[in-house]
Amino acid sequence: MTPGEWESLCDGCGRCCLNKLEDWDTGQIYWTNIACTQLDCTTCRCMNYGERFRLVPDCIDLTPKKVRELTWLPPTCAYRLVAEGKDLHDWHPLVSGSSQSVHDAGISVRGRVVSEDGLSVDDYEDHLATWPGEEP
Repeated sequence: MTPGEWESLCDGCGRCCLNKLEDWDTGQIYWTNIACTQLDCTTCRCMNYGERFRLVPDCIDLTPKKVRELTWLPPTCAYRLVAEGKDLHDWHPLVSGSSQSVHDAGISVRGRVVSEDGLSVDDYEDHLATWPGEEP
């Protein structure tokens, strides 16, 4: 797969851009409804995609190798589905032909998140959410 083809797998849901908490003792990941400061919560796209690693040092480049190692990717994630040899969902823009379909299907974070701007890490536990890690 070319880099462009790999990039086209992103469905624009924004779920991977949500902050997560990790239990240091168990390794358990807990999702929040708190979006990265660079996520446009309306379009569900990074506002500074080309500069994301400089602006957000803990932003993860979803390479094919990393996708196979990351356990927290949502079950709807196309990168994860492809790595697991599964088909893309009908609402995926590459299948539907529309970037709007991910929002229409209720998969994206649109209308369900708050920005991390103005929040402290101490506030994160007040924003735990299960839906990002679930199938709709």
